[in-house]
Amino acid sequence: MSLKAFIHVQHLLGTGHVVRAAGIGKALAASGVEVTLASGNRIPPTLDTGPLDVIELPACKSPDAAFKQLVTLEGEAVDDAWKSARVHASIQAFEKQDYDLLLTETYPFGRRQLDFELAPLLDTARARSRPPLIATSIRDILVRKKELWKERWMADQALKYYDRILVHSDPDFIALADSFPFADDVDHLVRYTGYVGGAPRPVSGSRDGADEVIVSCGGGAVAGALLSAVLDARPLSRRAEDTPWRVLIGHDISDDAFTIYRQSAAEGILVERARRDFPELLKHARLSVSQAGYNTVLDILVAGVPAVFVPFAQANETEQTQRADALARHGRAIVTPETGLTPERLAAAIDDALALPRSTHAVRLGGAEESARVLLADLQDR
Repeated sequence: MSLKAFIHVQHLLGTGHVVRAAGIGKALAASGVEVTLASGNRIPPTLDTGPLDVIELPACKSPDAAFKQLVTLEGEAVDDAWKSARVHASIQAFEKQDYDLLLTETYPFGRRQLDFELAPLLDTARARSRPPLIATSIRDILVRKKELWKERWMADQALKYYDRILVHSDPDFIALADSFPFADDVDHLVRYTGYVGGAPRPVSGSRDGADEVIVSCGGGAVAGALLSAVLDARPLSRRAEDTPWRVLIGHDISDDAFTIYRQSAAEGILVERARRDFPELLKHARLSVSQAGYNTVLDILVAGVPAVFVPFAQANETEQTQRADALARHGRAIVTPETGLTPERLAAAIDDALALPRSTHAVRLGGAEESARVLLADLQDR
């Protein structure tokens, strides 16, 4: 009888969380594990979930970068009845099989607004006569909290419920202690896996992206400042004459807004929807321009292409700024803040970054496969 894993993931604005969760799920499946992926938001169309059994929970998202409330995909605020239905759906999905592994993505090191759902799910798992291994999957950098008690709560929840903490980073590049003040308290649970993603993909043979400036924005939900500036920046660049620009717009941007962006682009800028071959485009490109989300930065590191980062930093978000600054310290990028971004400032940053060399530094990858190895070893030890 094969092992069974239940992965819970909730992406609220960007798509990085569900991309990492699906990557780990597919690595477990490749090792013979039957994997259920319970998603609290719509799976993006660019994501291949392969052999995973996908369960769509009642969907929610964040209406803005403050992450203070949850809304349905129709924009209605969630109420107690919705929360009750969500808890019921999660526990019902979990109780369908005798799972050997329960993996929560981010929680308890984030997603505290889902505690109403995940604490009961964890209690249900712990109450079983044969409890599953309980693990959490977190990215390289956590969002710092203004109130220290919230970070203390994260550590306490991890110590209460969890058997393993998977940190998806290269510790020589970024360690958990860089963004979490109680890292020492949970260190005995931590395993660094390397970055999730960045694995070789089938090569199409296309030369799209060759010697281009590739502008990307993930799903696009919080990239308005970057998109508005970049569409007017090319005529202001000193290096624009011999460098085509390609702007990739994610599927969180409506078709009407996409059409407006495409029609308003300056000459020499091609506007397209986000593409699955984005990593291949970067390998041919002269420069990447983007925010500093986990998956995008990983693709940039693997490609070795220099970059301009406009880190998403609305409300209390610090994660992307920390990640972008880390690459800048390694001579890999130019960082320009989102606040007050103008076409002129973006064009100047692009010109500076075009003078940076490509990198041959090998960042630690294989995070999904290493996560599967760690979890399977933990299960064997049990």
